[in-house]
Amino acid sequence: MNEFLSIVPGEVPVAELHGHLLSGVSPRPIAFVSSIDSHGQVNLSPYSFFNVFGANPPIAIFSPARRVRDNTIKHTLENAIETREVVINIVDYSMVQQVSLSSVEYPKGVNEFTKAGFTMLDSDLVRPPRVAESSFQLEAKVINVIETGQLGGAGNLVVCQILKLHIAKHILDDNNRINPFKLDAVARAGGNWYVRAQGDALFEVPKPAGPNGIGIDALPLYIRNHSALNGNHLGKLGNLESLPSPEQAAELAKSPSYLELLKETSHLSPIEVVYFLLDNNKTHEALVFLITNNYII
Repeated sequence: MNEFLSIVPGEVPVAELHGHLLSGVSPRPIAFVSSIDSHGQVNLSPYSFFNVFGANPPIAIFSPARRVRDNTIKHTLENAIETREVVINIVDYSMVQQVSLSSVEYPKGVNEFTKAGFTMLDSDLVRPPRVAESSFQLEAKVINVIETGQLGGAGNLVVCQILKLHIAKHILDDNNRINPFKLDAVARAGGNWYVRAQGDALFEVPKPAGPNGIGIDALPLYIRNHSALNGNHLGKLGNLESLPSPEQAAELAKSPSYLELLKETSHLSPIEVVYFLLDNNKTHEALVFLITNNYII
C-alpha cells in the first residue's frame, strides 16, 4: 500500500500548495488564449487550468488565476471581462517553445504574437485573432466569469461558449476525425515539465463492456490475488463479457488459433505468456491460459 504525505490547504504556503496541485493534477491541456481590449490591443497567453465542458452548447472554461506572489490579475482576464470575446488555440509540439516565450509578463499593450513570432489570422465571428500556427482553434464568446476568491492563487473561471471551430485538414484522417498523432498536442505538467501526446505516450483503452463486463470480482480468487498481475491486467480481464468454466476453458484451449498462439509464445515463461496475450489484446485467450494453467503460473 502507498504511504502518503497529507496536506491541508491553509497549513502550507500557497506557493507550495500550488506546486503540488500543478504537479499532481497532470498533464493538463493548454488553452493558448488570444484576446483583445476595447482599444484593439491584442494579447496572447497560455493557461493550463483549462478544459471543455459539454457539447450542446459547446462550453470551454479556462482560468487566468491571480498571481500567487502579488495577487495581481492577468491581461487576458481584463480583456475577457472588457470585450467578452476570446480565441482558444491548442498547442502542438512544433510551437511549444514559442508558447513558453509568450508567457513572459510583458507590459500591457505589448503584442505577444509579435514577441513570440506567431502569425495573426483573422477570426470569422469574434475580434481577437487566431494563431495561424495552431492546428485547432476555437472562436468563443465569454458568457460568465466566476471568481473563486480574491487572494493570490485564486482562480477566475472564464466560461466561454464556442461559436466556431477551425481544424487544420492535415491533422484529419480519412473520416475527418482528428488523428492524435498528427495533432501532436502538448500538455502541461508541474514545474518546467510538459508532456507530448506522441509515440508511446498515446495508447488505446477499449471501452468497458458495460453491464456485460464480468468485473474483477467475478474472476477466480487465484487470479485476483496473483502477485504478478496488477490492476491494469485485472481490469482487462474483468472487461470480458463471460467467464468460461474450467471445462469450457479446457475445450477452448484445443482450438487451432489458441494452439498457434502457444506455439508463438513457447519461448516465454507462463506469466510472460499472459503478459504477451494481454498486451496484444488477446484478453479472452489470456483468461483461458490462466484458468488452464493456474497451478503452474
